[in-house]
Amino acid sequence: MSHEPVEIKEPKESSIHQVFPFTAIVGQSELKLALALCVIDPSIGGVMIMGHRGTAKSTAVRALASMLPLVKVVAGCPYNCDPMRPSPLCSFCAEHPKSKSLTRMVPVVDLPLGATEDRVVGALDIERALVDGVQAFAPGLLARANRGFLYIDEVNLLEDHLVDLLLDVATSGVNVVEREGISVRHPARFVLVGSGNPEEGDLRPQLLDRFGLHARITTVTDIHERVEIVRRRRAFDLDPAAFCANWDKEQQKLGKRIKAAQKLLPAVDVADDALYAAAELCALLAIDGHRGELTLIRAAGAMAAYEKRTMATADDVLRVAVLALRHRLRKDPLESSGDEVRIERAIADIRAKHKVA
Repeated sequence: MSHEPVEIKEPKESSIHQVFPFTAIVGQSELKLALALCVIDPSIGGVMIMGHRGTAKSTAVRALASMLPLVKVVAGCPYNCDPMRPSPLCSFCAEHPKSKSLTRMVPVVDLPLGATEDRVVGALDIERALVDGVQAFAPGLLARANRGFLYIDEVNLLEDHLVDLLLDVATSGVNVVEREGISVRHPARFVLVGSGNPEEGDLRPQLLDRFGLHARITTVTDIHERVEIVRRRRAFDLDPAAFCANWDKEQQKLGKRIKAAQKLLPAVDVADDALYAAAELCALLAIDGHRGELTLIRAAGAMAAYEKRTMATADDVLRVAVLALRHRLRKDPLESSGDEVRIERAIADIRAKHKVA
């Protein structure tokens, strides 16, 4: 089923509210790479970002989304369906097959800490029930986030049952609502990004494990970089439009690179040495379950596509290993070294064993 190729242009959000350019963020290469990989392949499972306050966590998420190419959506569709490939789970597109399409920015939906489960997953439309006497579904935040980002600041303070629900939906790409006489399944495929300050508490290990990648952000200590951060922020605050215009070329360059990687990803194959490297790495580090291997392979494939290659190798696996495994390690009270040191040791062993450069 496809829709009429009639298109409505919405005003660019950037003309209303300028967002600090993604490419202008100083340092934080680990954060940038993790976000880019999850945009290329959302099946990686999203990103958990833990770090000090004021280290550009939320800025990076909103900046990346504003840089990505505009997306076409079915006009009026509460799930932002693609006009050329509307979801078979979307009741709106099934009932309105000739709807027009419009172009808008990739959605970025903020999930506030105080949100109720009904607000997140959707619930009975009380207004229509009272006025029209019919049972209708009122989509929640998960519906708005479809084909975009769902961002949770201070995710470590969010109620555990909500985090568990969000991770299940992020993995399946489908939100199932069974309540108050309503039975609804709708598309909810998004990049889940959570951020928080470790000083305010940690996520339960079984929930943390469900995030694909874990970026650990620290305050920049290099004096020259700190000066550059202040200089760029001052320039942005004084004239956002001019500052963004100066970075437009870099933004477009990165945006095209990510879009090309998304198109190339289905053609990326995984070499046997990559599969063995992922399995050996998880075995050496005593990673529970098999999410570690799966995430390593998906992230390695996205890395290969990002670098315009159609074969993911053992080197790709080892390059994304810290991001994919640091939050999956068992806590050993007798182990004096940190998580990253343990992973780096395992990486060095595998590089030596397989002679990976």
